[in-house]
Amino acid sequence: MAEQPGSAADAPLADRPAAAAGPTPAEAAALAPLPSADRYRRLAPHLVVRTRRGIVGTSRYATRLREAVRQASEDGQARPVLISGEPGLEKDNLAALIHFGSPARRQLMVRLDGALLRQDGAELFGSASSDGAGSLLESLGSGALLIDKINQVPSPLQQALLTLASTGQWRAGGPGGSLHPFPGRVFFTSEVAVPEVDRLCLSIRVPPLRVRRQDLGEWVRYSVRMRSRALGWSRPPQVPEAVIQRLQSYDFPGNLQELEELLNRALQQARPAHASGGARAIAPEVAQLPEEVFWTPARQQRFRFDLWRWKPGLREWLRNPLVWKVLLFGLVSWLFVLVTVWLWLGPQDRAHNGGLTLFWAWWWPLILLSSPLVGRLWCAVCPFMVWGEISQRLARLLGWTPAEWPRGSSDDWAAPLLAAGFAAILLWESVWDLENSAKLSSCLLLLITAGAVIGSLRFEKRFWCRYLCPVGGMNGLFAKLSILELRAQVGTCSGSCSTYGCFKGGPAHGEGLATAGCPLGTHPAHLSTNRNCVLCMSCAQACPHRSVQLSLRPPAADLQRDLEAPAAEAGLFLVLAGDLTLHHWQRLLGALPLAPASLSEGPLLPRLAFAALALALPSLGFLLMRPWFSPQRLRRILYALLPLLWGLLLARHLPMGMAEAGTVLQVTVAPLNGPLAAQLPSWSADGHVIGFCQSVVVVVGLVGALVLLRRLLRVGSSALPAASLLALALAAGGRWLVALA
Repeated sequence: MAEQPGSAADAPLADRPAAAAGPTPAEAAALAPLPSADRYRRLAPHLVVRTRRGIVGTSRYATRLREAVRQASEDGQARPVLISGEPGLEKDNLAALIHFGSPARRQLMVRLDGALLRQDGAELFGSASSDGAGSLLESLGSGALLIDKINQVPSPLQQALLTLASTGQWRAGGPGGSLHPFPGRVFFTSEVAVPEVDRLCLSIRVPPLRVRRQDLGEWVRYSVRMRSRALGWSRPPQVPEAVIQRLQSYDFPGNLQELEELLNRALQQARPAHASGGARAIAPEVAQLPEEVFWTPARQQRFRFDLWRWKPGLREWLRNPLVWKVLLFGLVSWLFVLVTVWLWLGPQDRAHNGGLTLFWAWWWPLILLSSPLVGRLWCAVCPFMVWGEISQRLARLLGWTPAEWPRGSSDDWAAPLLAAGFAAILLWESVWDLENSAKLSSCLLLLITAGAVIGSLRFEKRFWCRYLCPVGGMNGLFAKLSILELRAQVGTCSGSCSTYGCFKGGPAHGEGLATAGCPLGTHPAHLSTNRNCVLCMSCAQACPHRSVQLSLRPPAADLQRDLEAPAAEAGLFLVLAGDLTLHHWQRLLGALPLAPASLSEGPLLPRLAFAALALALPSLGFLLMRPWFSPQRLRRILYALLPLLWGLLLARHLPMGMAEAGTVLQVTVAPLNGPLAAQLPSWSADGHVIGFCQSVVVVVGLVGALVLLRRLLRVGSSALPAASLLALALAAGGRWLVALA
């Protein structure tokens, strides 16, 4: 729930009803009788001088809790109070709220951890020989005593404390000592039910954070404001509503303590990497905290095989920056230039230009084959982004500084734009026959490279790769099927790391190397899918704690029932499915009136209209399915069909790959020396072999889809039989569609 001015979370602590702040240390010293120096030394380690915060929130749970605290504060009999609830709920702070909101607020309050008390209670009761002189209770006088975790107090001492609470008397040095009165008030906290304590106390049950999800937004924004002031920031950053909604779906087993740790970690990650210890105001461009800094423990990962533990040398090799620099800037960048020039200046048809064969017969099938194996690894060596990084570095040398990464809901507008861009490329490919036009294929490569360069000059890191690149979007979608993942151990990151160099970059720290941070602006502990991981190893280079792991896993492990994915990703799925219907449009639309003989010859408008219609067929089918399934269930069905889509797309590209990829040497040499080209080795698969391989990949995709349907829709779901029949029908229809003529 968003905070409103004047809400409980906005009001100063001292102005909140029944949650009034205690006096400051100076006020406490002025209001309470000054103890002697010896007494003060005894009490000082245990003193509670003020409350940490009031009761934040406007839910019915917060209202009831606030009322219970108010009633306990105004209790004229000053009865003992038991505050119970799960760990991490700041029950000791509620006890302080009651004390400092009561008429006895001028008296001191001490807190003792029940788990650390001795069995004889000597810390509290002193010794019999001294008749209790110098004990904590004697020094406390009429103050308030808070025993935290009464459930962990040893049984003999627990009985003595119950006697103290019920009779207001205590025995010096144990059972044989003299009785002494205790005029103060007793507070207990407990993490489990303690019936004998509950019977003689005012009992306040604190609800866990997971049942107060309505209050989470107020808690987050209030804590961010308080912590921002402590860091010296001129204004607190905003927290997007999407972040609040995502956090509300998490149960927070550690309750408020876990939430506070999460927020502190988020603010530390959001601080500029070059800020050195002191306060630094957040620039207006990053006045909104990104979702990537709010990471919670991921679900338990089973069936993982850590490759770097098996082969430590592989980790050191992949962490070596020199390897990546030589590969990217010494090989990939100039190989891309060579291929582009080859396409532009060489023969223009695929039968005589080896560069065109490499692009269409090699690159497309291989990139689809690699996705279930290595995810987005192609993006780590992508030539488009290599030239984007080169242009970004040159611009910095010339004094141009790209803007900071725009935070917020970029996916909301970028995902539809990416899908539309991919659709435009597919239409361009079919209507202008890019597969047989070297110059136009070169223009396509240069167009994507231009997008990477412009994106790199406009924003830092790889904004284009994450949000707008059509190839990266496709790779990110199919990377969810990958058997390889790069993740960080959340416990190590939250417990040991304070630099977060893997996310925001920074200097070398420990065995970690100096890096610019994750190029896609994601912390490896925040990753729940492979969509935003390009396996560039920058996080592994920066990490000083060996938290990052490269592991093998079961296929499609990202696709779980609790998957959170952008709704707009469905558009990219449908566009990729449209590639199948567009490429084989004649089998679907060729018999219609006015259908052109070919999409690459004849009047432009009819060709473009039929191409657009063929591309839109899967989207039209999706719209027809909407009355039968809820939006959430329909999205899950699409994700479950992802393996089938992968299989059909690979089957669509296999004929060209298996028939022409092996002829690249002959095609390359033929324009220069025909007789020599005839003597070079070549390979081309028989049509029956190609058909068999197409059937295999479609069956593999169908099996994967059926398995995922059971996982995402639950066994027994009413939609499962219909969705399974749909998968079977799509597999059969798709196999017919991609069959060789």
